[in-house]
Amino acid sequence: MQSDRDLKAETMPMTFWMTGLPGSGKSTLATAMKTALQERGLNCCILDGDVMRQGLTRDLGFSATDRRENIRRVAEVARLLNDAGVFVVSALVSPALDDRAMARKIIGDARFREIYIATPLAVCEIRDPKGLYRRARKGEIANMTGVGSPYEIPVAPELVIDTAEVPVTDAVARMLGLFLRN
Repeated sequence: MQSDRDLKAETMPMTFWMTGLPGSGKSTLATAMKTALQERGLNCCILDGDVMRQGLTRDLGFSATDRRENIRRVAEVARLLNDAGVFVVSALVSPALDDRAMARKIIGDARFREIYIATPLAVCEIRDPKGLYRRARKGEIANMTGVGSPYEIPVAPELVIDTAEVPVTDAVARMLGLFLRN
């Protein structure tokens, strides 16, 4: 069996690109995945959509054009971090197929792992940690993904996880399997 030291020496940094509806569990899984990678001696950084919109992408709104630019910027940062030897766990809604394909192209197919967090809309709305769905249903938020704006389900993600059915520890084990098979 491979030791963590051997794993660190032989592992190519990659980006785990989690996509799914707001409230699906992306940020929770990102935090758990970062911990799991660091426990294995691997450098890791989370690129969370909410955090990115407070800084690097704060000048962007939620139009299709702005969402695309948001994804482009995050993908460029992920590529730079991978080039520097850092694993990236990205937690962005990234609702459009074309935008996720662009991110894959920027980061590189060999380092990009698309993970679809397939938690049903009804579960996301019950969770609603930020009250976004409630506000969108009242008409206070336009272009809310899943309510006023579509989410395009990934066609061929490397992994599908429904956080309503899969515990966090099991989800992380499945994500780790994406590079341990490498």
